[in-house]
Amino acid sequence: MSNGRQAFLLFGCLLIDLLNQPCGEKLLVIRDCFLALGLSVVLMPIANVIGEERSCAWKQTATLDAPEANQAAAADESFVYAINNTMVAKYGRASGELVAKSEGDAQHLNSGFLHEGKLYCAHSNYPFKPESSIIKVLDVASMQLSDFHRFGHSPHGSLTVAVFKDEAWWCVFAVYGKGDNARTVLVKFDPAWQEQAVWTFPPSVVSDLGSSSISGGIWLGDEFLATGHDKKVIYRLKLPETGSVLMHTATCLTPFPGQGIAMDPKTGGLVGIHRQKRQVIFAEHASANP
Repeated sequence: MSNGRQAFLLFGCLLIDLLNQPCGEKLLVIRDCFLALGLSVVLMPIANVIGEERSCAWKQTATLDAPEANQAAAADESFVYAINNTMVAKYGRASGELVAKSEGDAQHLNSGFLHEGKLYCAHSNYPFKPESSIIKVLDVASMQLSDFHRFGHSPHGSLTVAVFKDEAWWCVFAVYGKGDNARTVLVKFDPAWQEQAVWTFPPSVVSDLGSSSISGGIWLGDEFLATGHDKKVIYRLKLPETGSVLMHTATCLTPFPGQGIAMDPKTGGLVGIHRQKRQVIFAEHASANP
């Protein structure tokens, strides 16, 4: 039984006991009731968070050394793509050997998303102002990098995530700086690039980001998995039924210290990076810890 439930049961027992006490002792019982209620309020969220972290954790299964693993990674059945600010490096999945590097202009690439045989990368002019964002597309056969869609000077911030799902593009525009990063948003665009909806990230996520922002994200079923800049966690989020603030359902432990992540079609897991070690990291769901 969780600590929170135990405290609630204690609170109920104390209320029953209160009815059976002489008037002179009622104040002491009332005090104990409020102490129990406060304990339940404090401990239940803690117990829930710890339980969620254990049950939704991701474990490292493999690594690939890649000096270019500075911003993000992606993978298909045969190749792994390590992304840094200005280029994408293609590695053989089985051999671990460098195959090719992208050609084409880039200033600040962020996360990458494989869709219909092409790699779509979020790109911005960060840290320059005003923010200007582009989705870059890499032809993985020719390794030519070009513009796919230009947002121009976005009012939302710097593009860090661009993924396609349900005939729509879902883009994260990051704002940096403690307090200011609460303006980071997830935006849904239709195929004609008309803005359909905008959601902010909940305070429970923003407060954990420090002065950084959302660096990576991917849809997994009906949940949006988001990463920050340097913490080994993934934030599980859902679209709210009403309102414009995403629902934070869990915080999961991962081997990725933030940055861009992608789905791994070969394992059904995730692929990301360890920036300090310059490694691409592969991860799968860890077994739930009873």
